[in-house]
Amino acid sequence: MKFEQLDVWKRASRLACDIYKATAKCKDYGFKDQVTRSAISIPSNIAEGLERDSQADQARFLYYGKGSAGELVTQIYIGIEIGFIERELGLKLITEAKEVASMLAALIKIRKSHIKEPEPNYNFDEPRT
Repeated sequence: MKFEQLDVWKRASRLACDIYKATAKCKDYGFKDQVTRSAISIPSNIAEGLERDSQADQARFLYYGKGSAGELVTQIYIGIEIGFIERELGLKLITEAKEVASMLAALIKIRKSHIKEPEPNYNFDEPRT
């Protein structure tokens, strides 16, 4: 499946755009840079993961995206508290980021269920050294 077909990628991309719009007038460029980087990291990691061949690689990049969603939620809370993001809008963005994170958790679970780990080779017949 192409990443562009995933609802989670579409929602994460829209969330990143909404973050850019919400911080467009922010004069604190350090905050603005950090929050937009974490927002754009979510769909970017989804895309990079889905372009990988192995289920393990895909799951790893989906974890990165999920981590970025948590980072974004934290930054939005801070942005609301310090007056950089309007409260009502910020709470909507937080809800969306958490929903995207939940969607990623479900996708990770699916990917991990397809990972085949080698069976351990326990040989009890050989003496221990």
